[in-house]
Amino acid sequence: MNHFNSYEDSVEWLFSRFADYQNKGPKAYKPGFDRVNLLLEILQIDAQKIPAIHIAGTNGKGSTAAYCASLLKENGYNVGLFTSPHIFDFTERIRVNGVEISQSAVLNFCNEVQALKLDFEPSFFELSFALALIYFQDQKCDYLIIETGLGGKLDATNILQPEISIITNIGLDHQQFLGNSLAEIAEQKAGIIKSHVPVIIGEKHKETQETFKKTASILNAPLVFCDDIDIPFDSFQLQGYQIKNYKTALIALEKIGFKYNFEKQKKALKNLKRNTGFFGRLELWKEKPRILIDVSHNLEGILATLPLVQEQCTGKLFIIYGAAQDKNAEQILALFPEEAHLAACVFSNPRSKQFLDWKKLGVETIYPKLAIAISQIEKQMDSTDLLWITGSFYLISDLPSKK
Repeated sequence: MNHFNSYEDSVEWLFSRFADYQNKGPKAYKPGFDRVNLLLEILQIDAQKIPAIHIAGTNGKGSTAAYCASLLKENGYNVGLFTSPHIFDFTERIRVNGVEISQSAVLNFCNEVQALKLDFEPSFFELSFALALIYFQDQKCDYLIIETGLGGKLDATNILQPEISIITNIGLDHQQFLGNSLAEIAEQKAGIIKSHVPVIIGEKHKETQETFKKTASILNAPLVFCDDIDIPFDSFQLQGYQIKNYKTALIALEKIGFKYNFEKQKKALKNLKRNTGFFGRLELWKEKPRILIDVSHNLEGILATLPLVQEQCTGKLFIIYGAAQDKNAEQILALFPEEAHLAACVFSNPRSKQFLDWKKLGVETIYPKLAIAISQIEKQMDSTDLLWITGSFYLISDLPSKK
């Protein structure tokens, strides 16, 4: 195919022509900078043209990125936001002031790259990052908030020379790429620390802090652990771990010269969804019956979210859990309360654990589709009951509607 006539064709090409982690998982991982640097050079993209905030971490990257973006937006800046993965549509990954990139911009970019007849194959993520940079330049953004795709040290986004680097936290996830201990994973995340660029660490941990201190010292990068800082702020009804992510964003922005009074902070949180498209983090998807959705997908994420869910449940707790093939679902299943009504669900992405996988893990109730699961469980719920849908971005992407 030499030319795409529709947005749908161009996105299909992005996902099929080049390896992508979202659909193919581990075998799609293509670390290193040669391809992305060459791609940006050919497309004449200056990755350093716009000031950037670079964010890595096991959990909380998306939340912290959204808080940074919304705070900057409420301060009058034109803000580009690059996150992954998307939930419903590819355009969610690239936003300016919360507005998704246009389908026509995606189509034009794909046609431009196709016309180049490259003699190398950039990955799906590298192409997405290049598209984001082009779009943000075209939209005359004042600031970029850039979330790493995987890890840090070898992530395509690590070609940036940002104003500040943020590492939210370290947990055991993607061990097949990043290492089997917190210290090994911290070393990969610490790869985003740059010479003389301030770095903010959202969570202090005895197994990881020395790695960050050592790397920052070698690079003369000012290092701040958020746990060591007291700043006045109002969490405005944020819950649990989100308060920590919000504090991380505030400290990072203050470090590069921004200060926010409570009124600006309140507006940034009130308008968070409009300013960033933020979705799926312990979100009330339906009120009657009460259904919460959450994209937590690893041990630390579920551990942080579960108490908040239980606080909101005055009746029976129903759980729909879905997971990708490479996730340790057995470990997470053990976290759920025995009295909870648990069901596993197969999601439409090919990386989903399937019916037999759940059977082997001892799950008794398994649904083939999320819409069927919700419909069946709603019939069993009373007004005080709560349904929590969790385990994967891909499971949430199968919701019958955004609501």
